[in-house]
Amino acid sequence: MFAVSLASAQVAVDPNLGITTLPLTPGSSSTLTVFEPQPGRSNGTAIVVAPGGAYRGLASNLEGRQVADWFAARGVTAFVLKYRLGEANPYPAPLLDAQRAVRLVRSLAGKYKLSPDRIGIIGFSAGGHLAAMEATSLDDGQPDASDPVERVSDRPDFLILGYPWLNAMQPNTKHLITYCSVLKALPASDCKAWEEKYTPALHVSAKTPTTFIFHTTDDAVVPVQTSVEFYSALLSAGVPAEMHIFRHGAHGSGLGSGDEALDLWPQLVENWMRSQGLLGVH
Repeated sequence: MFAVSLASAQVAVDPNLGITTLPLTPGSSSTLTVFEPQPGRSNGTAIVVAPGGAYRGLASNLEGRQVADWFAARGVTAFVLKYRLGEANPYPAPLLDAQRAVRLVRSLAGKYKLSPDRIGIIGFSAGGHLAAMEATSLDDGQPDASDPVERVSDRPDFLILGYPWLNAMQPNTKHLITYCSVLKALPASDCKAWEEKYTPALHVSAKTPTTFIFHTTDDAVVPVQTSVEFYSALLSAGVPAEMHIFRHGAHGSGLGSGDEALDLWPQLVENWMRSQGLLGVH
C-alpha cells in the first residue's frame, strides 16, 4: 500500500525534534513536513498547514513552521504543505496537492495515532485561498482507485483561514484576474474560466466544514470584504462559522507580529477548537 511505502520514505530531520518530511506521491516535489507533539501529548487532531506566497513562493517559516510549532505545542500533529507553484504549475496543480495532502494525512491516521474525523486545514493569504478551495471542492474519494490514498475522503473536518486571498481569481481594479496578473504567463482563456471555477465563496455548500476566519480591516493587499463574503456564504449554507475582524494589522502577519490586538488571534483559535472538542484527547 502507498501509505505504508510512504511511511518508509520519510526523511527524519532530527529524531529528537519530531520533524520528518514525506512526499505527497512517490518521487513528487510536493511534500508534507510533519511536526509531531511531544511524545504522549498528542490529542489525535491533525492539521494541514498551507503557507501563502502569492502562488509564486512559500512563506514556509512565518506561515508554516511557526504555525506548526504552535499547533504541536497544543497536542495537534501539524503537516506543513509544500505545494506546486508558478507558471509551470498553474491551477489545478496546487489544489490537487492540497486535496492529496488531506487524503494522505487521513490515510496515515493509524501511524500517527490520529482521529480520522479530526483532520483540518489552515491557510494564510494564497494558502488561505488554497485551503478554502480544498474545503469547498471536496469528495469522498474514488472507491475503485488503484492508489489506496485516493480512496480516502479529502473533506477536512475544520477550516481555519488567516487573511485569505479569496479574490485571487476575481478581476481586480485593472480588470485582470489577480492570480493571472501575478503569474502573467498564463492563457487568457484559462484566466476567464478560473474566476468562477476557483472562487471559494461560489462553491460553499452544507458539506463545507466548520470554519474560523480572521482578517484585518486595513489589510492593504487583500480586502477584508472578501472574507466577509465567504463568511456570509457559509452562514447562508448553514455552516457553523466564526469570524474576527481586527481594526489594524498588516497582511502577512503570521501569528500576529507583535501587534497587541492581532497577537490574540491564536488564542481565539484555541478557544474555538477547544469548544468543538478538537483539543481534548480522542
